Amino acid sequence: MLVYSLRRLTMMVPSLIGIIVVTFILTRVLPGDPALMITGEQALPEFVEKVREQYGFNQPLYIQFWEYIKQLARGDLGYAWHTGHSVASDFATRFPATLELTLASMVIALMVAIPLGVLAAARKNSVIDHFTRILSLIGSCMPIFWLGLLLISLFYSKLGWLPAPVGRISGDINPPTHVTGLYVIDSLLSLDMVALKDSLLHLLMPAFCLSLGTMAIVTKMIRASMLDVIKQDFMRTAKAKGLSDGAVIARHGLINGLVPTLTVVGLQFGYLLGGAVITETVFVWPGVGQYVTESILAADYAPIQAMTLISAVLYGILNLIVELWYGVLDPRVRYE
Repeated sequence: MLVYSLRRLTMMVPSLIGIIVVTFILTRVLPGDPALMITGEQALPEFVEKVREQYGFNQPLYIQFWEYIKQLARGDLGYAWHTGHSVASDFATRFPATLELTLASMVIALMVAIPLGVLAAARKNSVIDHFTRILSLIGSCMPIFWLGLLLISLFYSKLGWLPAPVGRISGDINPPTHVTGLYVIDSLLSLDMVALKDSLLHLLMPAFCLSLGTMAIVTKMIRASMLDVIKQDFMRTAKAKGLSDGAVIARHGLINGLVPTLTVVGLQFGYLLGGAVITETVFVWPGVGQYVTESILAADYAPIQAMTLISAVLYGILNLIVELWYGVLDPRVRYE
């Protein structure tokens, strides 16, 4: 397994090199002059040219790329001029918010998808099965930004059940004592029930919005996997022993049905980290996604390049972890 893991990590290198090259080129063809964004459109041409020289914007692309590679080799993700901080420090500050949103989205997706998928398979062609398939279709097709606007309009503007979709906690409530950076967990650790309630209310809409696509995919996978498991001989044997349908599915079918879905769940977690960009922008969630959006609008290259590279690395590592864990659950898997 160790040799397999090292080989897989080595195979990631060419992909990462390609991502670095493509991202570098794409950021340079984005509309807008970063020097003008720094100085302002009313700045004197001499001052703008001086800024271009200071940041190396006037150098040929191959020289800029070589400087970027040397910077990465030193472990330096660059400097975000629109915030005045290094990209690494900005990421460290904002990543807990994105991680909390992603984890909450995954929890919501699994809490809904697993029961729905199992029920749909157990009651094939019933009302619940048709409802599940319609819900999965809607979840797969619904744009995140549109769903977010609908949720805001309904639950905040019309009903007033949830707080304004701005930030992770209300302005008149102090954030919990910092331990992990995840407000819900930190509120529990510090027994701050006021911050816990408010942070959960702020988290609910963006987390549900982000979870819908994953919910749809996992539901379809669970349903298909359970339909296959239900036909197996060991399921018929369990029923012949006198167990009820619910007991057979719970004791014997569910664990076998979940194993093939594990790969999808792991990959979807990586997808949620990247998909948080749109959700965080709609709900003004102060995470890495909103930070990257601000960087794009400011024509700030470094954060965009860093986010793309980090997302690719996380996605590859998560994929490897899922493969290894799949092998633990299924002893028939062999790593070669």
